[in-house]
Amino acid sequence: MRKFLKLLRVEFKRIFSNNVLVAIFFGAPILYGFLFGYVYQQGKVIDLPIVIVDQNRSPLTDKIIDAFQDNEGLLVKDVRYTAGNIVKEMPLEQYAAVVTFPSDFEAQILQKKHPEVRVDLNMANILNANTASKHIQTVLMTMNAGIEISGLQKQGMNAEQAAASYESFNINFNKLYNSTGNYVTFMLPGMLAGIMQQIIFLAMALVFARDFEDGYFGTLVGQSKSSLYHILLKSTPFLLMLPVMWIGVSLFLPYFSIDASIFNLPMLVLATLLTLASMAIGMLFSIALPNQLKATELLMVISTPAFILSGFTWPTMAIPAAITNVSQFIPLTQFLAGFRKIAFYGGDLASVQSEIGMLILITAIAFLTMVILLQVKIYLFGKKNKNLLAKE
Repeated sequence: MRKFLKLLRVEFKRIFSNNVLVAIFFGAPILYGFLFGYVYQQGKVIDLPIVIVDQNRSPLTDKIIDAFQDNEGLLVKDVRYTAGNIVKEMPLEQYAAVVTFPSDFEAQILQKKHPEVRVDLNMANILNANTASKHIQTVLMTMNAGIEISGLQKQGMNAEQAAASYESFNINFNKLYNSTGNYVTFMLPGMLAGIMQQIIFLAMALVFARDFEDGYFGTLVGQSKSSLYHILLKSTPFLLMLPVMWIGVSLFLPYFSIDASIFNLPMLVLATLLTLASMAIGMLFSIALPNQLKATELLMVISTPAFILSGFTWPTMAIPAAITNVSQFIPLTQFLAGFRKIAFYGGDLASVQSEIGMLILITAIAFLTMVILLQVKIYLFGKKNKNLLAKE
């Protein structure tokens, strides 16, 4: 035990002597947590710039334009009477949409000819386009209903009868789980988990690769020829530091007022298994590729698309099956699937049984492969030293 503790102190010194690793390991979760949190803090997209081309210039279109100006999701940047060259303006002004009222708009409404309001959406940014489309539809449908009801009233109906005649049934949308549609609630937890997986991959990619490069591996083999001993030695500093990092990251959720149930046993189990699976994969690459740069680069190849492939933002049913099957072996995929069940749906351990099982499987396969491969490397290192001694 005394020898192990002595080597453990050396491990901590070697970890903290790498300034880049320390900065990324401790700084990245905090920096990105604040960065992404403040980026999405507003929670929803507002003041999307639109242009209204009012070729009709009537009291009716004036009322509709006023309704657009009252909508918080839209910002009427310009009201003009001819379209002009909007195509040239679009790259500079970044209009989300252009709404055009035809010249005979009010006359056709009075004649019950159902004129067309043209809406040109800027689809370069799909999120902005979809949000603008929703707000524009809300304004136009509300005004359309008001015009229809007003027409029925002019025919002799009272307000209640006119409204009842126009609406055959009512629609009531009840929003569950993030009822406000807050974007920081939707995005930040998944991005923080992705960052944690990435820094674990990065840190563990260096633990053995660095030893192979600078020759320290020989010193370790001289202390013990057990792969389990060395894996425990390399893991212990991170097993002590990572819980602190997880606590720090989890505090971003209450800090940004994210309503998610994360301080519970099922979430603790999920976070623990994500940590162990990521550590096992990172250490496996560090052993298999005795070069820090190569190990880091290949792990980043896995980690970089992990958030997209996880299905957290883009539904897995829309991803080709071959890609989805591969993504199931990335720890983040399983963690995020379980996270949503626990944090938002109030699930328990039974509800994330499949995700827990998969994370355990990933950890077990990576760990066993790592143990065998490291033991082979220790054996080959010892054999190589014997041959050198024999030659001398």
